[in-house]
Amino acid sequence: MNENSVPLEYVNNLMYELEKAFWDERGKGARFRMTKVGYQYYDEKVKPLLKTTEVEDIIEKVHDVLKGEGIAAGVSFNREERLLRISVKGCIHRPVEERMRAKGVEPFTCIPANLIVLAIEEKLDIPVELAEIKVEEGACQLLLVMFEKRPVLE
Repeated sequence: MNENSVPLEYVNNLMYELEKAFWDERGKGARFRMTKVGYQYYDEKVKPLLKTTEVEDIIEKVHDVLKGEGIAAGVSFNREERLLRISVKGCIHRPVEERMRAKGVEPFTCIPANLIVLAIEEKLDIPVELAEIKVEEGACQLLLVMFEKRPVLE
């Protein structure tokens, strides 16, 4: 281990403890406070790569960053109009979600999902909600809902 690296187990243990403390404090309401977690990472790593407003290209850029940085093995998706079904395989933070599930708490936050949401919201100026996280089939299955463009008040 070099002097600048931190063991993944340490990071995931801290993430778990923070998520659990937040859940204990806010319950299901914690989900709506976690949507911006990862913004600095998005701003530094993802945002400079976004050159288009095509949803497919945006997700591909997030995938490239996550895979290139070793955060996830892969991201695939299927779009059904305003619904995005996203599969994140090999995420380094999956042990955090497994521990939460062992305590009876369904996953309520996902950093890869947050990066995708942040990118779509910024590039398209539309709200996006992480509606569901399921851990199954060796991956996290995410459901994102893209809403209509925000009205402009003059």
